[in-house]
Amino acid sequence: MSSEPETLVLRTTLTSPFGRKVRMAADLLGLTDRVRVAHADTADESDTLRLQNPLGKIPCLVRADGTAVYDSGVILEFLQEVAGTDRLLPTRGPDRIRMLIATRLADGIIDAGALIIYEARYHEPGGHSERWLAHQRGKIVRALAAFEASPPNPRKTDAVTIGLACALGFLDKRQPVEWRPSCPRLAAWLDDFAANEPAFDRTRAPSA
Repeated sequence: MSSEPETLVLRTTLTSPFGRKVRMAADLLGLTDRVRVAHADTADESDTLRLQNPLGKIPCLVRADGTAVYDSGVILEFLQEVAGTDRLLPTRGPDRIRMLIATRLADGIIDAGALIIYEARYHEPGGHSERWLAHQRGKIVRALAAFEASPPNPRKTDAVTIGLACALGFLDKRQPVEWRPSCPRLAAWLDDFAANEPAFDRTRAPSA
């Protein structure tokens, strides 16, 4: 006797680049109907997010039994297992390690950009550390240079290209650094990827 497919609740915001990674993966794997997005407020101490993920970070995927899966990289692997495929990431071998490194590099771009934004958001104007901001910008610039030197295949959607596209989309939206003039290959790559992967447009945050 078969049971109903498990409904999964994705705690995130529509503007989160890490949440977008998960939404793109669900779209690609045909799981959109099983993943319900529920807004989370990381700054709200009363939000149940802090019970679901002790770190209070998004995205967080809550299963039907109340257990939670986090962070975005782990969620992508979980969704891939639910879908019964290895389309996003090989399950073993040297290609898996190579791709995991690249996904962490793309995640690091988002992490550093977020820290730049938080510096402005949570500190008084006189309390900004230019040294700290330069440190974070340096991370972004070096990571972009690595991808600029060897961009992935824009016509293949996997964990690496999803992560990189979301990172570049985040930089375009939040602009912690001006990246396009110094990375023409990546700018062209993002255009090609967006043209070949409909899920990228489908997961854009509302403009308003």
